[in-house]
Amino acid sequence: MKPTVLLSISTLLLAGSVSAALAQERIYRCGGKEGAAPEYINNAKDAQSRGCRQIEGGNVTVVQTMPQSRPAAVRVAAAAQASPAAGNDAQRARDSDTRAILESELKKAELRLAEQQKEYNNGQPEKQGIEGRNYQRYLDRVAEMKESIARHESDIAGLKREISRLPVNIVRQ
Repeated sequence: MKPTVLLSISTLLLAGSVSAALAQERIYRCGGKEGAAPEYINNAKDAQSRGCRQIEGGNVTVVQTMPQSRPAAVRVAAAAQASPAAGNDAQRARDSDTRAILESELKKAELRLAEQQKEYNNGQPEKQGIEGRNYQRYLDRVAEMKESIARHESDIAGLKREISRLPVNIVRQ
């Protein structure tokens, strides 16, 4: 049984070294001057005829991108120029929606803050369960409540700041 195991291990090692040797082909870099994107090839004859340089000391990963569709961009730009009033109306609608969402979030945040401040009771919340015997647990909960209140106040200030950045002349429907 041992010769079979040794034979299997040696076969795996041999296959691994052969695949590693095949994977270590020479890579050549062609072009890349004067704003042109470089091209990487692994054919020595093509590289020599094109005057490419061999890359040494690292692996090369090439990711090809899909070409951008120019006609679609031109159509979008033409549509925007054809009806600027439609674009303004759409922007007003987005601004109105944004304002409504931010105001809704502001109301929710203010309600949560009021509830937390009521529970916090100016730094003297009621003790719960084991906190009567474990004063440190009570202090930890009070500190967490204070941090949570500070976060909610910061959130409210941020929401008010975002609302103030929106245009004022929005007509709601």
